[in-house]
Amino acid sequence: MPASLPTPCLCLVTDAALPRDELVGRVSNAVEGGVDLVQLRDKSLPGGRLLDLACSVREALDGRAKLVVNERIDVALAAGVHGVQLGEEGVPVAEARKILGNGLLIGRSVHSTEVAVQAELDGSDFLVVGTMYGSRSHPGEVPAGPGLMEEISKKCHLPLIGIGGVIPENTAELIESGASGVAVITNILAAENPRAAAERLKDILMVSWNARMNPADLGNGDG
Repeated sequence: MPASLPTPCLCLVTDAALPRDELVGRVSNAVEGGVDLVQLRDKSLPGGRLLDLACSVREALDGRAKLVVNERIDVALAAGVHGVQLGEEGVPVAEARKILGNGLLIGRSVHSTEVAVQAELDGSDFLVVGTMYGSRSHPGEVPAGPGLMEEISKKCHLPLIGIGGVIPENTAELIESGASGVAVITNILAAENPRAAAERLKDILMVSWNARMNPADLGNGDG
């Protein structure tokens, strides 16, 4: 059966700067707060150590959330996770699909409508769209803003996850612009309480998603 993401989807991208045990613990706490998808991203680790980390995160999640590995198809397969997240200039989706089959997720990072349309044609399961707002992880990048999300949502029919500077205050705007979810690093992993931070974001996601899916329900109160 083809894999799929829950909607709306709260995605947590890992922070390579965190010590391993702290990272695993914080990710686990965030999943308790409602994170649906964890993207393991650490470009500095060699394959063996990344595999070891992926297995540790997978065990900590214990089936409570989906786990994908950034770029490394080999590590994703060896660790038995749910799929991969490919960069815009990474391995072509069609080639990744030949290796992974239809049962695992393939996400593609996109920064333009043209690339998004092609990624859908190539067989991606979901798209991570950025950069939405200014972020610490991409300090020199000019954000595209929610206008890009709206444009892509009109031409693609895949789940779209907004990334880059996502905070509770702009989450609803992204959902209204056509996103199916958001991806977060700092707002959850740097929080004093990752579980509470995830809960707050997930609550906003659910309210915004329900409002978009059921616009007729708005204003139908007793007044």
